[in-house]
Amino acid sequence: MTALWTTLQTTPLFWLTATLLVFEGADRLSKRSNRHPLCHPVLLATPVLIILLLATRTPYPVYAQNTAVLPFLLGPATVGLAIPLWRNRTLVRSAAGPLLLALTAGSLTAILSVTAIVWAFGGSAHILATVAPRSVTTPVAMALAQQLGGIPALAAIVVLIAGVFGAMIATPVLNALRIEDYRVRGFATGVAAHGIGMARAFQVSEIGGTFAGIGMALNAAMTALLLTIWAVL
Repeated sequence: MTALWTTLQTTPLFWLTATLLVFEGADRLSKRSNRHPLCHPVLLATPVLIILLLATRTPYPVYAQNTAVLPFLLGPATVGLAIPLWRNRTLVRSAAGPLLLALTAGSLTAILSVTAIVWAFGGSAHILATVAPRSVTTPVAMALAQQLGGIPALAAIVVLIAGVFGAMIATPVLNALRIEDYRVRGFATGVAAHGIGMARAFQVSEIGGTFAGIGMALNAAMTALLLTIWAVL
């Protein structure tokens, strides 16, 4: 039995299948809750997978190696965002000016707010550099954290938390602010909560998801520019 379990652990299809099944279960629970913010699939699935890894004493490198196809698929999925973007290109062009202003304000707010909080609690320069890119996609955040002298692995965790939390509170906060324009809602969610927020925006509206994708992409570029200037100074 031990030999069989060891073999299963090192079989790519085992952990890949387990991950897909857990996420599918989490997504069904999310649908049954009518996509309640506290029932986000990532929020539900992540603890279950962590418990499975701990219970089976599976090292994370083994899990990461056996599920490497999932991060790889992020590339084609990101390219696929061009389809709704092209479909709604007229709307995007009409809002180019406001989007640029909102992008600048959002990027600066994301960087300054988190670094100010961490600094106020006595965070070191390494931690400040780690959390500064918290609102961009994971690969960009890890690269920026390393460039600034931060901790890339910790940056990835911070990004995940920011994305899940942003996706959870986006709808209630925007509703409370009485913002009904899906272009605004989507762009704000994409800037604040990157890919996870974008996925949430697509669940609500294609227009919102399209503008969330734009916000995610542009914020990655803007944050990289601002933090590179910070590093030089």
